[in-house]
Amino acid sequence: MSDTKEIKKVTTNTLQKMKKAGEKITMLTAYDFSFAKIIDGAGIDVILVGDSASNVMAGHETTLPITLDQMIYHASSVIRGIHRCLVVVDLPFGSYQSNSDIALASAVRIMKETGGHSIKLEGGEEVLDSVKKIVSAGIPVMGHLGLTPQSIYKFGTYNVRAKEEEEANKLRRDVKLLEEAGCFAIVLEKIPAALAKEVSESLTIPTIGIGAGGNCDGQVLVMHDMLGINTEFKPRFLRQYLNIHEQATTAVQRYIHDVKAKDFPNESEQY
Repeated sequence: MSDTKEIKKVTTNTLQKMKKAGEKITMLTAYDFSFAKIIDGAGIDVILVGDSASNVMAGHETTLPITLDQMIYHASSVIRGIHRCLVVVDLPFGSYQSNSDIALASAVRIMKETGGHSIKLEGGEEVLDSVKKIVSAGIPVMGHLGLTPQSIYKFGTYNVRAKEEEEANKLRRDVKLLEEAGCFAIVLEKIPAALAKEVSESLTIPTIGIGAGGNCDGQVLVMHDMLGINTEFKPRFLRQYLNIHEQATTAVQRYIHDVKAKDFPNESEQY
């Protein structure tokens, strides 16, 4: 294998060039060293250290309970496992919404304490001051529009967003505002495919879709959903590439059987 120093790192500039060239951007979530190492080694462009850790790692019902300290722990673990990909870290609920000074302080902590490359936050016009302040401090920001899980109690549902004209128009305005404020990319979650295509074509920065159709500049999925670790979540937009839940259950059952049957460890497995 070539020396890791020769590996060309993915940067925000790389993503910009990929959009220009029409090359799709690949993004997956990761929350720990071991999976980050696998995903980065497989050649992913971007790893998102998502606040979805609140659900898949900690077992919470929503993304709201996860703290900035916990996000820093997960992001630090991921950074130690990667050589090539761009790492984006979610600012968790409550760490940026109230005012732009708090937002900047949160983003600075993530950059300094994790070694991460950029941050992501949810919302449009409402968080514009925070985006501008973080970008002006030299920290790359990824936006997130459409279904914004941190606002779940406001929406009251995880249904598709921006189906109505009023909400679609707000999204059209918000993508432009985020682009002008200096975001390097925007996640579009669970919005009609036609709207996602339209806004993707209207921007110079890349869009990353999740449940937003094939015309975004890239795609993101939660690792636990895509690998079939988590089996409860089966939305239409999810393609499951593996069934780790089933395979791991079988492996554990075989281990239990072999220990009970006094078959493990055998003579070649002892000193």
